[in-house]
Amino acid sequence: MAVGADTVRELGVGIGWRSEIDLTVERLPGVDWVEVVAENLHAEHLPESIVVLRERGVPVLPHAVSLSVGGAEPVDPRRVQHLAELADALDAPLASDHVCFVRAGGLDSGHLMPVPRTRAALDVLVANVRTVQSGLGVPFALENIAALLEWPDAELTEAQFLTELTDRTGCLLLVDVANLYANARNLGHDPVRLLDGLPLERLAYVHVAGGIETNGVYHDTHAHPVPQDVLDLLAELVSRTSPPGVLLERDDDYPTDGELAAELAAIRAVLT
Repeated sequence: MAVGADTVRELGVGIGWRSEIDLTVERLPGVDWVEVVAENLHAEHLPESIVVLRERGVPVLPHAVSLSVGGAEPVDPRRVQHLAELADALDAPLASDHVCFVRAGGLDSGHLMPVPRTRAALDVLVANVRTVQSGLGVPFALENIAALLEWPDAELTEAQFLTELTDRTGCLLLVDVANLYANARNLGHDPVRLLDGLPLERLAYVHVAGGIETNGVYHDTHAHPVPQDVLDLLAELVSRTSPPGVLLERDDDYPTDGELAAELAAIRAVLT
């Protein structure tokens, strides 16, 4: 489903819901909405915590990791159906995945792999995104990923690639500023220049997360505190547009409720 930017819902500040911190998420102050990993939930058996949040009126958005819209193979219709049914069960305002591929030739990479920034790869990506959109009852957003490599012979910059993707499909952008930071550290990208080139009028919401450097490589772990440099990138984005929502991701090594609340407060401070 294509959607105009003026229809994007205002979300506020949110956090990624995980079963390990379900009670924490329920009682944390300043949580306006949550995002769930789509593959971890089933529409027929929603966790009690998610039901509680929905009854409170807290928006819950499904975020997929396995559609592989950047792969050369057609998107699996069963995965699209799962995402659509979950979005419907959650009454979600939109659903999302990543600009990446995760499988090829029947093998699963176990990781989000970058898409070559060529016209041929873009054509395949556009076709797959349209397939997903035709099976969803809500708008579809796509996230930029953190990568440890780039394919050679790129024909487009990342900003050009994402702009053409949104132009041709009407999809929304989920901008992960932590991934921008990781790519700046590992690939030498200029994240501020990328922000200048992105179609921010298509912005659905923003991800913020932490990471750590190991042996000269920065890893976007979602298991460490958010660095100030990532918050500074969020501020750069906010200076260009008002994000409909910003979400804190934490997937492992969960800190105390107070530490999570402090990170949410730091994000809100950037926004205000």
